[in-house]
Amino acid sequence: MSLLRRWFDPLRSSWFYDKPSRQEVLSTDNGLSVHLRLDDVYSYLAAQQLPALEDILNDELKPLRVIISSQTAEPPNHMSAEEWQNYCLNDAKILSRQHRFSFHETPEQPTAEALVQAETILRNTPLRGQDFLYLLEDVFHMLWQKQYGKLRTLYAMASQHHQPQDFPERIFNDDAVLAAYFELGERKYHAVDDLLRLTRRLKQQKLLTDNPIFLINHIEWREHLISDAEELNEIQGLDPELDLYIALEDPISWLLLAYIREELANYYNIQLRVYPLSYHGRDLFDWSLATRLSKRTDVKFTPFCRPTQAATDEMARLFYSVPEEQRMDAMYSILQAVWTKGRDLSCKSHFDRMKQELELQQLTEDDVEARLKENDMLCEMKSQPDFPVLELRIDGQTYVFNSLYRVWMIESIFSNVLEEKYKNETETEQGQQNEEREV
Repeated sequence: MSLLRRWFDPLRSSWFYDKPSRQEVLSTDNGLSVHLRLDDVYSYLAAQQLPALEDILNDELKPLRVIISSQTAEPPNHMSAEEWQNYCLNDAKILSRQHRFSFHETPEQPTAEALVQAETILRNTPLRGQDFLYLLEDVFHMLWQKQYGKLRTLYAMASQHHQPQDFPERIFNDDAVLAAYFELGERKYHAVDDLLRLTRRLKQQKLLTDNPIFLINHIEWREHLISDAEELNEIQGLDPELDLYIALEDPISWLLLAYIREELANYYNIQLRVYPLSYHGRDLFDWSLATRLSKRTDVKFTPFCRPTQAATDEMARLFYSVPEEQRMDAMYSILQAVWTKGRDLSCKSHFDRMKQELELQQLTEDDVEARLKENDMLCEMKSQPDFPVLELRIDGQTYVFNSLYRVWMIESIFSNVLEEKYKNETETEQGQQNEEREV
């Protein structure tokens, strides 16, 4: 590791974290835009929020600019197009259940013919403002709810009675769009995952005329979805297990591991296992994003020293030198040392101090590199677009998800498991009562 990083990272990261946070005012010169694709399932979810959002925008941001692209981008994390498509459909189904979006029980990608018809309807309509946004939502419903008969009828009317319109707030282009997003002052916000962050920003800049009410079932950090003692005992009795696949050079790995260990593991009796991955170059991260997430999760962060590949190799060697039953705690201590104490474990003195703190008499003779590659392979088989990757097992079911954006799913899954359990028990009791009446 360069001496510059070893000496200056801790100083710079502490200064960056502690400096007075003066909120940058984002420019509204180009208004607020939403970038969509008709064949993108996240665009479908976003479209259901647009009329309500536009309704509370102040005049400075009206009308909301809608930009519809016909081109997708390359799937993330080396996923195939099919893997990405399946992931999106499953993820959107989870989001729709959590946030009460309208969604088909067995979603499918719209047909090519339907997409052409939908675009023609939207290009030709003379509707503007909220009327257009309601039409946009209806067209997305037709595409994703398999209402192709309605779509054909509307297409026939639009193609026969209207010509393509040219409105500055409605743009059709071929820009590569992976998933729907908003754009304000050249800053991008995921259309669903960052919607609350966007509305907080709009409210801070006094760009809303009323309080935003979106994603009301959102689970805030450090708040528990299950607080009833009986329900809590039910979940604890199911002995949930959670596997974490983490890149050691990624600060999000520390924030996620620390949050789950401190806030969820003991509370729900979750058995945690950690699978470190080989170096993925994620030490070149967005400092402001990591800092913001640290403050949102209330997890200590900085002073840190960004690990290089050499440092992650040493971190993994320490981890696999610890007895298996102690590895979870060991990983917490290792990441804590790197991300809150500025340790550089490629430096011998730092490494030796960490080795002493872990009470290691000798280091493993196992092939650590082979272990990391094995973890990489297991992680790749989960077909997830981002790190960290989480696999939760409870009540005979397995759930796979990823990143800090989906940590709320742990508690949501627990709640759904209880709901299903109570539903089955009620049906069983009713069945027994019916049998007794017949006798």
